Amino acid sequence: MDSSDDENNDVTKELYHNSTLNGTKFVEEVLTGQNEYCRENFRMDKQVFYKLCDLFQAKGLLRHTSRIKIEEQLAIFLFIIGHNQRTRAVQERFRYSGETISRHFNNVLNAIMAIAIDFFQPPVSDIPPEILGDARFYPYFKDCVGAVDGIHIPVMVGVDEQGPFRNKNGFLSQNVLAACSFDLKFHYVLAGWEGSATDSRVLNSALTRRNNLKVPEGKYYLVDSKYPNMPGFIAPYNGVRYPTNEIPGIYAQDARELFNQRHSILRNVTDRIFAVLKERFPILMSVPPYPLQTQVKLVVAACAIHNFIRNEKRDDWLFKMYEQDIEPPVEESMPQVEVEPVAMIPFETQSSEFVFAEGQLEAASQLRDAIATEMWSDHVRSLSIM
Repeated sequence: MDSSDDENNDVTKELYHNSTLNGTKFVEEVLTGQNEYCRENFRMDKQVFYKLCDLFQAKGLLRHTSRIKIEEQLAIFLFIIGHNQRTRAVQERFRYSGETISRHFNNVLNAIMAIAIDFFQPPVSDIPPEILGDARFYPYFKDCVGAVDGIHIPVMVGVDEQGPFRNKNGFLSQNVLAACSFDLKFHYVLAGWEGSATDSRVLNSALTRRNNLKVPEGKYYLVDSKYPNMPGFIAPYNGVRYPTNEIPGIYAQDARELFNQRHSILRNVTDRIFAVLKERFPILMSVPPYPLQTQVKLVVAACAIHNFIRNEKRDDWLFKMYEQDIEPPVEESMPQVEVEPVAMIPFETQSSEFVFAEGQLEAASQLRDAIATEMWSDHVRSLSIM
């Protein structure tokens, strides 16, 4: 499918629903109109839309046809995933046959997948500014590069395949794992695992597959209690309750509570990045009527576009909405999302077990204790000075 989305993300409801323009004129009107129109219709600013079109053309992944330019091809794709539109509604909007809509949708999706790896950059060794500039986190989490969590994305599969995809809540889903930075970029995404797969199993797959999640030497990601505390991944203390935020008069009572509290505040970046992703591309929270392989690709493609937008326009309106910390939920039960941009092997359920020696696990436990102890000592000292 070729992708030709208009680049005005905020088309008014009247234009969106009632315009009598054909697809070519509709896209032209959006892209020559106010930037808000592009945001509403194509879920990104105009300059970002055009840059994405130019990239596809330069890479030879999409080309103009006699009837549909690249811009309109991308517009069709973004309109579908940005508004969760079914083919019939898109046919009416763009005035093309269902076959034409479907072909361009798939062409654009495949074009994104062809270069998705370029949009996912591994973490660097520098201390993240979000940690360096905050006394709550520095120097304690100076070696932390981001957070890992998952989300369950609704999935449609045949009756005979539904068993493994039914998650613990009884819904059909794919379990997607994502590693992200504190500036709301995805480092790594693995999509396609069945909803019944445990979080630790999905993480194990991410660590052991050919195109694996890599953690820089001496660095680590934050994870929640669904995952084990192990080298490269620091989890909160199990069974330790803590104030959900730093409200005056409500304080952590010991080192473990304080560690869990600040660990949670940092880790809520996963809540925010998933919120941006779902807000921009609501198709991810529905059950798209596509083959399973396409449903898996859509997750990866959405995360890739998310990163592209973040790189090209850091002050994108959705990022601005979620850049600041949001209060973490009392019960953190974020569903899981699995996306792997490097290689689409969503049904590879056979993977070796990632095994750590007892000494390595002990070292990971000691690292967490050392962080908690230092943090608590400094906290007590600061209270005595006040």
